[in-house]
Amino acid sequence: MESKKEKKLHKSLKPFLNCIDYTVSNESYEVMINEEYNMLVTSPVPSNLESYYLSDSYISHTDSKKTMFDKIYQLAKNYTLKNKLKLINSFNFKEKTILDVGAGTGDFLNVCKNNNWKTYGIEPSVKAREIANKKNIDLKEDIAKFKGNEFDVITLWHVLEHVPNLIEYTHQLKKLLKPNGVLIIAVPNYKSYDAKYYKEFWAAYDVPRHLWHFSKKSITKLFSSVEMKVEKILPMKFDSFYVSLLSEKNKTNKSRPIQAFYRGLKSNIKAKKNKEYSSLIYILKNT
Repeated sequence: MESKKEKKLHKSLKPFLNCIDYTVSNESYEVMINEEYNMLVTSPVPSNLESYYLSDSYISHTDSKKTMFDKIYQLAKNYTLKNKLKLINSFNFKEKTILDVGAGTGDFLNVCKNNNWKTYGIEPSVKAREIANKKNIDLKEDIAKFKGNEFDVITLWHVLEHVPNLIEYTHQLKKLLKPNGVLIIAVPNYKSYDAKYYKEFWAAYDVPRHLWHFSKKSITKLFSSVEMKVEKILPMKFDSFYVSLLSEKNKTNKSRPIQAFYRGLKSNIKAKKNKEYSSLIYILKNT
């Protein structure tokens, strides 16, 4: 059952875009805007949402390198893993405990483990957990499994947009973080140039799997309610290229790498001025 605060996210919604699920079902979904939070909300949410992840096309749950998109994704992942490790190492924690929420096939935690972090992870997908287990990364299926624990760092790399009970989840994350701990959240940014250019074809809408679509204001407002403050916002510059590549496929049903590269580059150039990159990393701490 939704809490009063949760219901508030679904109140006074106005139509924003109509999007199609290009990954699994080809169904149509409304993307609505909550102006108070400056956040978009996918409607309706399917009752069998789990089944919308059961596809070889859902790449974060596999280590596939079959298609061009798979290969580009895996190359991008390897590049970003180094940057993610560099980021968490910059905080200089002594115990170095990390919880990765939505750990996928465990590659990020594997890198952390090899760099002396004590690693813990959550991943709902059975298939992804099995792949992670082969890398000696043990993942739990639910955040409730860590009740009573506290961590130096909690990371959600493109995960928060998938969480059904958003307000409740922010409270759970707060409880799992040490008083001086760091929460790192990476999410797509619907205020970016590539989002505005591709509109309903923008791949990062990814309905219905992405339930929420965030702006800087919405992240700040959501976490201020649990007494957490955005300390820093960092760009994920590679995302504009990969998302544009997928968006071109959605729009034209063709792989158009040159056009995608141009749009991704233009998005990053515009973001140098307004800081509205395709995806953003938020560094949050307790206030």
